[in-house]
Amino acid sequence: MTSTQPFAYQGVHHLALVCSDMARTVDFYTNVLGMPLVKTIELPAGMGQHFFFDIGGGDCLAFFWFPNGPGPAPGIASPKARPDTGDLETAVASMNHVAFHVDDDKIESYRERLIAAGVPCSPVVAHDDSEWTVAKEMHPGVYLRSVYFQDPDGILLELASWVRALSPDDVRHDPRGAAAVTR
Repeated sequence: MTSTQPFAYQGVHHLALVCSDMARTVDFYTNVLGMPLVKTIELPAGMGQHFFFDIGGGDCLAFFWFPNGPGPAPGIASPKARPDTGDLETAVASMNHVAFHVDDDKIESYRERLIAAGVPCSPVVAHDDSEWTVAKEMHPGVYLRSVYFQDPDGILLELASWVRALSPDDVRHDPRGAAAVTR
């Protein structure tokens, strides 16, 4: 069978982020989140390091550490806070957050495990198509449950679980662009 798609994607190979301290990042992602460190690279000419963590499914989360890189820019390159505690907006071409797929029946225990490790977390959030996209309780329109937290550099992370199959009815909004914005 010939694919009609121009590329045969197999998932996300890796997403590369930037940290301020590789040792602290390795400790958090291996010891708190349980992600195996699978590849380490020393960059040439003392530019820094590039490390990869296995996030399952053949995918990786990678980090660069640049010893002389610019500092963080919350509210520009990353959110200022978790969605339940602050502003979610970030700049064009920034990375807003990384969501890791988990089984729905484990999301509460994973949240408890993070809290026990000293990681502040959002409550378990039920996402729906209401105006504010959050349901107070489960109902048939809830499509995703998640927990938000931040790594030691303030990178917004999410444990996310689909709670129902998505259908063509879930694609109901026309895309808008800059021309539609009135300021």
